[in-house]
Amino acid sequence: MSWAGLDPFFGTSLADNLDKKLLVILRDGRKLIGILRSFDQFANVVIESAVERIIVGDQFCDVPLGLYVIRGENVVLLGELDATKDELPSHMERVNRVVIEQALRAEKEATELKGSMRKRMEFLDLE
Repeated sequence: MSWAGLDPFFGTSLADNLDKKLLVILRDGRKLIGILRSFDQFANVVIESAVERIIVGDQFCDVPLGLYVIRGENVVLLGELDATKDELPSHMERVNRVVIEQALRAEKEATELKGSMRKRMEFLDLE
């Protein structure tokens, strides 16, 4: 096939995703979902009806953000969501923001406790 052929994986552009629902994963781990309205040559994107999806275990919450501008340097992954499929597995439970923030705090405390226990046991050299 020549360079001018119709290879679906060659030369993909953000223009193909305009006015489509996208999932954007940022460098800090946040997951944003919204409709791509604009972009530029630096991959800065404007997302309309944006929500931040927070997932902890089997619970999730969508925090509405509205119109959201994202700098291209912060984007790790950007992809179109299939409108015909469910966004999440059926076992996921939607909860309100207060519940998800409590779950986030509990998860963070558990991680910190695990890290501190690991540091305390480092002298044993179990590896």
